Amino acid sequence: MVNRCSKLVLVCVVSFFLLIDCTVEQQFLVSRQERLALLQLRSSLGLRAKEWPLKSDPCTAWAGIKCTNGRVTVINVSGFKRTRKGSQNPQFLVDALQSFTFLSSFNASNLALPGSIPEWFGLRLGSLQVLDLRSCSIVGTIPFSLGNLSSLAELHLSDNNLTGIVPTSLGQLLLLSVLDLSQNSLTGLIPRTFSALGNLTFLDMSLNFFSGAIPLEIGTLSRLQYLNLSGNSLSSSIPAQLSDLSNLVDLDLSINSLLGSIPPGLRGLKNLQKLIIGNNFLSGTLPGDLFPPLTQLQHLVLSHNSFTGDFPVVLWSMPQLRFLDASRNNFTGTLPDLSLNANASVAVFNISQNFFYGNLTSVIRRLRFIDVSGNYLQGRVPDYASGNTPLSRNCLRNVASQRSASECASFYAERGLVFDNFGMPNGTQPLAPKSDKTHREVIILASVLGAAGLIALLAIVFVLLILCKRKTGATNQRSIGVGPVPANGSSPLGASLNFSSLGDAFTYKQILEATGEYSDLNLIKNGHSGDFFRGILENANPIVVKKFDLRSSVKKEAYMLELDLFSKVSHQRLVPLLGHCLENENEKFLIYKYMPNEDLSSSLFKKTNSDDGSLQSLDWITRLKIAIGAAEGLCYLHHECNPPFVHRDIQASSILLDDKFEVRLGSLSEICVQERDTNQNSITRLLRLPPSSDQGTSGMKNATCAYDVYCFGKVLLELVTGKLGISSSNDTTTKEWLEATLPYISIYDKELVTNIVDPSLIIDEDLLEEVWAMAIVARSCLNPKPTRRPLMRYILKALENPLKVVRDEQMSSARLRTTSSRGSWNAALFGSWRQSSSDVAAMPTAPSRKAEHANSFKHSGSDESGQNDGHGHSFSTKRHSNEIFPEPLNLQDVEREND
Repeated sequence: MVNRCSKLVLVCVVSFFLLIDCTVEQQFLVSRQERLALLQLRSSLGLRAKEWPLKSDPCTAWAGIKCTNGRVTVINVSGFKRTRKGSQNPQFLVDALQSFTFLSSFNASNLALPGSIPEWFGLRLGSLQVLDLRSCSIVGTIPFSLGNLSSLAELHLSDNNLTGIVPTSLGQLLLLSVLDLSQNSLTGLIPRTFSALGNLTFLDMSLNFFSGAIPLEIGTLSRLQYLNLSGNSLSSSIPAQLSDLSNLVDLDLSINSLLGSIPPGLRGLKNLQKLIIGNNFLSGTLPGDLFPPLTQLQHLVLSHNSFTGDFPVVLWSMPQLRFLDASRNNFTGTLPDLSLNANASVAVFNISQNFFYGNLTSVIRRLRFIDVSGNYLQGRVPDYASGNTPLSRNCLRNVASQRSASECASFYAERGLVFDNFGMPNGTQPLAPKSDKTHREVIILASVLGAAGLIALLAIVFVLLILCKRKTGATNQRSIGVGPVPANGSSPLGASLNFSSLGDAFTYKQILEATGEYSDLNLIKNGHSGDFFRGILENANPIVVKKFDLRSSVKKEAYMLELDLFSKVSHQRLVPLLGHCLENENEKFLIYKYMPNEDLSSSLFKKTNSDDGSLQSLDWITRLKIAIGAAEGLCYLHHECNPPFVHRDIQASSILLDDKFEVRLGSLSEICVQERDTNQNSITRLLRLPPSSDQGTSGMKNATCAYDVYCFGKVLLELVTGKLGISSSNDTTTKEWLEATLPYISIYDKELVTNIVDPSLIIDEDLLEEVWAMAIVARSCLNPKPTRRPLMRYILKALENPLKVVRDEQMSSARLRTTSSRGSWNAALFGSWRQSSSDVAAMPTAPSRKAEHANSFKHSGSDESGQNDGHGHSFSTKRHSNEIFPEPLNLQDVEREND
């Protein structure tokens, strides 16, 4: 018996160790094909040896790699740093993923992958369960083929630059539980096919350009817990079918164009903790029985709507409520006087900018913080209200910054109420004045300190000017890294260029034959860096030949600058380079693809075939297409190149047009790396000294992106007005024309723009709004202060959605105020696409980034400037910048501050 037991134990031990050994062996990668694919992926993404060491086994030593039975199932490169070479030109190069037949999860979030999602993603990755491409700089559309990933449970595509509509095929992903498409530029309607996503628990489509109504089918997603559709252009009413989402915890419909009232059926959302419907056009009264069933509600935002009637009393005493923003509505009534025995709350309330009246009550004592500014409350202020209650713009006694007595009396009289104006005979109460003696002492002290400070400032400026002057001679031109080219055409850079990647090498004989030996009939124009000729190759393909005469010192380096540029950048919006001819000592040639519609300056108006010599004008749709195309090219140079490139020669003649009027940017010899500010520039701005003829520190045209934006603004005006030559001229006549034209562009009055619109345009009411929007964008580009011009990525989004510019801004202009910083300015004009213009206030808990976008606590005091309330709480309203269009526009400022 003992022997039998011993044998049994021995068998168990051996089996155990064999099992362990087998398990260990399975952890090593067994597929040679997958190892080669990982090495290919390592190379194409430029991943470092620190994360993926070359000589180690991927399954055991590579970060983010997980294997099952010796096969790769998880690849996670989220946030990885690339090698220096890999970071210079990151691209969406992941073809190697097709080799991983067992891959269940691919996560590349926060790793730059500029490019589009390949169509084969939905055809070759059939085992994929998780696809995470958040914050990857992806462009293009969502492939229709993704609907074939039948095993997919999570799809994360947020914070990219995706465009187009959402493919209806995503409704085929029946196992999908998480879908995040937020923070992109997606358009169209929310697909009704989403009704089939019965397992969906998380749906975020915020911060896009979705329009139309909220699909009723969303109400069938019974497992949904998180729904965020904020920051779009959704219209119609809130569908009552949302009441069927009994598991919903977080609902955000803010910053849309929703109309109507709140459906009473929402009381069925008994698990709801956060409800955000601010910044819409909702109206009506709040149903009295809506909130009592919502016992879990912690966060409620109703602000910037048109709700009327009494404020529900239950909201003052909901046990879980921690944050409520009902500001900027039409609520009225008195504050409740709850029992002093009621439990104190840690909630933060904002009921500012409404029509509350009567006395301050003990309810404010129970709250951690409450903003009651901008109402009509009267009477005295209790002692306990001084530390946690902004009180401005009310009718209170002996408090500064109150409404006038006449305004308050009128409000109370209209409602048949009694107004006690004791303590505010003249409205606003001044603070107690200091004695005359103290006042004089303060003035004397301030004068002495001011004089001393001015002398010190002048001394510092003088010293800096001397230092800058000494360093001027040492300031080198900042270009794309190209040095001077010797007369014989050779250069250190030329030796390092890979000419095989720069098109074909043409012979001098081919160039002569193609251009008819530079026939005057084939001359297109004499450019500042070279002469352009039409040409026909032997295969009958039309080309454009740019001839560089190296005997001219101006044109000596230009051809190498362009070659170096094409070796560094590649984009469909740049004119295609077909090849080069460098065999001649004194003449060099670059060969480009021929553009059938030439450039914008020659295509805006073309002669017809009629005998009267009349001109045919480009229609508006084509003009808008051209503007978007040019903006895409500049957006690539400014935001996708590292470091950013500046075109420096944006005008109608540098915007080339193919046979379909697709834009290709030409005149590339001026492109250079964006110039950083130098001491000289800082001193120039400080003293407001005009830089000479729009020159930067390099002594050439401004090498800043803001300069490109200014030039692009003039191109947009040419498209709107049909006035030729504006973008190519800076003479007095052009400046006078701008000075006379810009006052007709106003966000507040669409009809004004009809005075400057090209009379040859045939446009209806909707198209006129697009013209108006482009004019507004053009004027923002022409802001005299470079730091207040919008970035190209915002300009592109505005042009892609012109109606959003005028409709959003016009409807909110009456309640939005001025801001001065560049970030806030961009948010004011383009904020609904990317970020809220509201600042985040002090809250009980730190909000998420999405909450910051739409749900921030906004102070709506009398000045609406977002200043500190004096009690450690910072608030701001949704802002609109009057500085977008400074009135009157001073064209001397444009000359003086053009970077």
